[in-house]
Amino acid sequence: MRARRVAVRAGTSVLVLWGALTLAFAALHLTPGATVDAIIGSTTVGPQVRQQIIDDYGLDRSIPAQYASYLGHVVTGDLGRSYQLHEPVTAAIGARIGPSLQLTLAAVGLAAVTATTLALLTARRSRVVRGLASGTELAGVSIPVFWAGILLLTVFSFQLGWFPAAGDDDLRALVLPAVAVAIPLTTMLAQVLREGLERVLDEPFVLTARARGMGDAAVRLRHALRHAALPAITLLGWMLGMLIGGLVVTETVFSRQGVGQLMLGAVAGKDLPVVMGVVLLTATVYVVVNIVLDLVYLAVDPRLRTTA
Repeated sequence: MRARRVAVRAGTSVLVLWGALTLAFAALHLTPGATVDAIIGSTTVGPQVRQQIIDDYGLDRSIPAQYASYLGHVVTGDLGRSYQLHEPVTAAIGARIGPSLQLTLAAVGLAAVTATTLALLTARRSRVVRGLASGTELAGVSIPVFWAGILLLTVFSFQLGWFPAAGDDDLRALVLPAVAVAIPLTTMLAQVLREGLERVLDEPFVLTARARGMGDAAVRLRHALRHAALPAITLLGWMLGMLIGGLVVTETVFSRQGVGQLMLGAVAGKDLPVVMGVVLLTATVYVVVNIVLDLVYLAVDPRLRTTA
């Protein structure tokens, strides 16, 4: 049974990666403009050079043939060379993944800590406290990330001068973009976690713990939080998987040279190998995060071990 579960998980992961690559490949070839023009760029070339480029890249072959050739190279670990950067895609992504990973992990970590604190402080409190929490969460979800970034830059960078306005050279430059990304994540996580806590706080084992003289804070931290965390962990994992491919806006506002900026330039220039490489990276992160979540579920709720 365990071998079957592993096989199913591996097969599902392969299907996710294949589906992501296929959709990205199809979308790029449906966009206006010829790939050879993206490779040539603004350089003026003659018909012979243009034809030579088409022959070298195999652009004269049918779309299914190009698709099959690309999948064959991916299986061997070859993601191709960037049309615009003239370097291997793995090198292009590797040089820019650091700032994106830093921003993603910082934002998710900040959101997790802040949301947990808010949920513990507001669950089963007075109507006024819960109303303020709900209003704050609604405002946080409603604010676009780019608008939050502009407000943070205006106040804490341009006016107060506490943090740099652009770049990714040090940790100080990470604070404002991490806060901007974490705002909507925090509000969604806090709402889910608070609802879970309020449901768990009515369970019999919580009443038993209180009857034994355990304080409210201890009950929430030692008993209620673990049982209420599973939906929030699921949401947190989904956020982590999606953020890698969704950092274009934040990295543009804060001028961070990460994967988001690389993806934006590649899509605009129809740089197929780079776009496909970033899509593959995002899908891989999503798959890995889901596998890790399965292990976290077993650690958080031991009852799932018997079911598994």
